[in-house]
Parts: sequence; C-alpha cells; structure tokens
Amino acid sequence: MKQPKILFHKRAVLWAAFAVCAPLALPVPAVAQSQPGDLDRAVTALRSISTMQASFVQTDRNGQRATGTITLKRPGRIRFQYSPGIPMLIVSDGAALTVIDYQVRQVQRWPIKNSPLGALLDPTRDVKKFGTLVGGDPNGVTVQVRDRSHPEFGVMTLRFNRKAGAPGGLELGGWTALDSQNKLTTVALSNQRYGMAVGDSTFKYNDPRRPTRR
Repeated sequence: MKQPKILFHKRAVLWAAFAVCAPLALPVPAVAQSQPGDLDRAVTALRSISTMQASFVQTDRNGQRATGTITLKRPGRIRFQYSPGIPMLIVSDGAALTVIDYQVRQVQRWPIKNSPLGALLDPTRDVKKFGTLVGGDPNGVTVQVRDRSHPEFGVMTLRFNRKAGAPGGLELGGWTALDSQNKLTTVALSNQRYGMAVGDSTFKYNDPRRPTRR
C-alpha cells in the first residue's frame, strides 16, 4: 500500500507542537462576546494541564489530512504519534522539537526555549508576552501567538472551548499555524483526556540513523 505523503512545512511543524481550528491565523476585530479576563483564563488553562492525551486531525493548505494521537506532559514534553502508515514522529523533550522522518531516515531539531512555542509548553513562562486575545465567541476563546521580534516563527492561533470539566474551564480545541511563507497548517483536537500517568519514555524516539535509542 502506498504510504500517504504529509505535505506540511517544517516551520509549521515547529509551531504545531502546541500546540493548536481557527479559519485563519490572522488578526480579527474583537467582538462583544469576548469576556474580560479571557486571555488570563487561557493562560491559566494551559498552566493547569499536567498531562493530556487527545486525537488530532492535521490539515495542510491543500486539504490533505493526517491523523494521530497527541500526548502532552508538563513541563515541555509533547509527542505527535501519527497513524500507522505515516512514517513520521514529532517529539519535544522541553529543550527542542524533534521531527523524525523514518521514510528518509532524517532527524531535524529546532530549539524552542526562547520561542513562543516555549512559552506555551513551559508553565513558568507567560504566554501573554506573545499572545493577544482576538475575535470572540460565547462558547470559546481565541488567542493569537506571535513573536514580533522573530517573524520567521510565523503566527499561531489557539482555539479554546469553554468547558467546565477542563483544566481552568477552557479546553484546547485546536490551532492554526501560518508560517513566514504563508503556508497554513491546522490541527483539530478531540477526545481530550487529562491527568493520566505518562512515563518519560513516551518522549523518546528510535533514531533511524543509528540503532541506539534516544
């Protein structure tokens, strides 16, 4: 069987680690439904997540889709496990995001400590340094994240749904990443679960360039 080809830009992958379904990752006027303190509530919701697992659907600008499971463990660890047949893995150990392509035996790493992504993954940092409340919806909160001093990181728009049982009262529903080349990637989350035990070994990977395990 022919393996599906994943058509997303690597820079968008860097954003996609928490990471985040808005129609466009562009500023939109605030409307009446936005509530005072929503940005603070979004920050609190992110910081309240200790562990999380969810299903994801990733869609590129051409409409091609890839599915899988995301696992998050604070601080800073995340794993995108794609469905069988997609020879790709994305893992963050808190210091760097690693993209492993098993089909071509390639491993690429991006440092995240000083990026907006680092602010999202590290609960001790303030996402408000990079985040702006945009739009409005009585059932949700949308936050746009960008680092204006590093436009090469692009723009990410996080969507939260108001849900009483979620950490902080807001559940991360997905995100849109728009890179510096205007390539758009969206990720939608579903079946979110919180507070489960997640071992550190979850965030290790088999390096296709050599037989040892990292």
